[in-house]
Amino acid sequence: MPIEDILNALESSKDGLTSSEAGKRLSVYGLNSIKPPKRRSNFTLLISQFKSPIIIILFFATGLSFFLRDTLDAAIILAIVLISGFLGFWQEHGANDAVAKLLEVVEIKINVLRDGMPLKTGLENIVPGDVVMLKAGAVIPADGIILESDSLNIDEATLTGETYPVEKQVGVLPLETPLNGRKNVLWMGTHVISGTAVSSQVKCTLFRQQMHTFSAPVF
Repeated sequence: MPIEDILNALESSKDGLTSSEAGKRLSVYGLNSIKPPKRRSNFTLLISQFKSPIIIILFFATGLSFFLRDTLDAAIILAIVLISGFLGFWQEHGANDAVAKLLEVVEIKINVLRDGMPLKTGLENIVPGDVVMLKAGAVIPADGIILESDSLNIDEATLTGETYPVEKQVGVLPLETPLNGRKNVLWMGTHVISGTAVSSQVKCTLFRQQMHTFSAPVF
């Protein structure tokens, strides 16, 4: 589709969205991020330390020792199992806390046009219709169409496995063009190797909801 038609469908422009409109769309579409897996409770984490086949065998050996009235051996085996389980729980609990704190510190910032002015915002705040400015090293925050580009090369190895960057440019392509041939589109999770670009973040889900005549790629 021509860029003008896409911007009209998204009710946006090359100057981006207003801050108020971006806020409304954020409340409608939610954060631009994958929901993290639910963290296990401390009790579940502790119980998981005793589910390995070796631990189960040792528990069976402990019960057998008690049955044979070999109390000392049973107590020794049980103590080893419990100490091992609690040490594993302590280490895994500490590692999970460290990862959670690290994720809180690391935040990817994106250059986006709001109210016609450049603004740095978190990747999760990008909404359909946003106009994003990209340069070397930038992460593509969402699937989008290229509005402007200058010697733009994108690393798409995470999607295609290709080690060489892909040259991107503005243009309109036939609908049947395969994903790896869509040189006018940027895919979320890839990043800029060189060049600059201005991209409108379109998000395939929005096209499927509002533009039934457009066959958006589905991963």
